[in-house]
Amino acid sequence: MVELISRVSKGSKMDQIYLPKNRIDFTIGSYVVIKPLETAQIAPKEEIKPLFYNVKQLEPIKLKIIEEIFKNIEELAKYDNIIIMGSFLEEGFKFNDIDIIVVSENKFNEKHLKEVLENNVGAKFHISSISNKALLKGLSTDPLFKAMLTKCVSRRRFIYKIKPKISYKLLDLHLLKSKPLIENFDLLNGNEKYKMTRNLVAINQFINKDEITKDKIDLSIDRFFGSKTVQKLKENIVLKEDFLAGYKKIYKDTQNKILRAIKDESKQK
Repeated sequence: MVELISRVSKGSKMDQIYLPKNRIDFTIGSYVVIKPLETAQIAPKEEIKPLFYNVKQLEPIKLKIIEEIFKNIEELAKYDNIIIMGSFLEEGFKFNDIDIIVVSENKFNEKHLKEVLENNVGAKFHISSISNKALLKGLSTDPLFKAMLTKCVSRRRFIYKIKPKISYKLLDLHLLKSKPLIENFDLLNGNEKYKMTRNLVAINQFINKDEITKDKIDLSIDRFFGSKTVQKLKENIVLKEDFLAGYKKIYKDTQNKILRAIKDESKQK
């Protein structure tokens, strides 16, 4: 619950309480309860106990950062869950930013929340807000989204083992995210190349009904393109000609499977 502390000011006709314009909650027209601070009963805060999914170990400083993230978001937004994922949860400190999903049915100021977190934590953040319905849809239809959430830390418990629902038209759109690697290989950095490759392989595994987790996708990348390809992609030292030859083949094969499935679906209607 969002709380603000303000002072009662004397007005010409009515006394008043000023609220800052840059705030997350208390929209114009909403009703609030006003109590004296000295007598207001403060509800005990829920103890922060992060829930870990396929995260075996984290450095102590990262655990402190997670606790700080949860505290800040709880003060600034109404939420159903907070999910931290991505490279921040990998061993070491090679992450560029911290990826956060705030599951909420309420709108809030993402930009302000990002600024507060970056000021208080001292790291860069990528924050996405999503409804429960959109979360479930993403888990069932977006293979990369599902893979990312198999390794995460959440504020509250959630079930991510959702039955896959293959939408080939949607997969065709997801596949386009991996196409720029073919056309702009020399312009992309290592992380961009890795993310596009990971997306392509995740879609390929999804179509083949293979198990999709972040670790299994990385293993498949090394299997498709050669030993330590994941590491070479991240370090941006993968050999262009050899890599692109294999990448184009997998991309074309995956695209053909999707287009054939879309064509078959249209015939059945």
